[in-house]
Amino acid sequence: MADDPLESLRRLCLALPETTERLSHGEPAWFVRDRRTFVSYADHHHDDRLAFWCAAPPGVQESLLAEAPGRFFRPPYVGHRGWLGVYLDVPQDWAEIAEIVADAYRTVAPRRLAALLE
Repeated sequence: MADDPLESLRRLCLALPETTERLSHGEPAWFVRDRRTFVSYADHHHDDRLAFWCAAPPGVQESLLAEAPGRFFRPPYVGHRGWLGVYLDVPQDWAEIAEIVADAYRTVAPRRLAALLE
């Protein structure tokens, strides 16, 4: 992936079917069919960290927080719904991030679109 985390994240998100990007709360965000958010960029908006927030399947947030609390966090506002926060100002495995983004998409996309990833 490129050195710019936003461009890397953008490439991953926009590669998914019927995905659009627009600003939401002043930050880039990606939507399925221009309606349901699945990933939001967080460029020091709520704290001093670079990160993104994403939808996550049940149990994933808790599992990744327990496994690597230096890389993952519970984001404000949406964390109680199971969303996952991923720090981008620490070394990350972009293959793993690609899977996290794909899982976020599957979590909110209609079944027909989610099935296209299989």
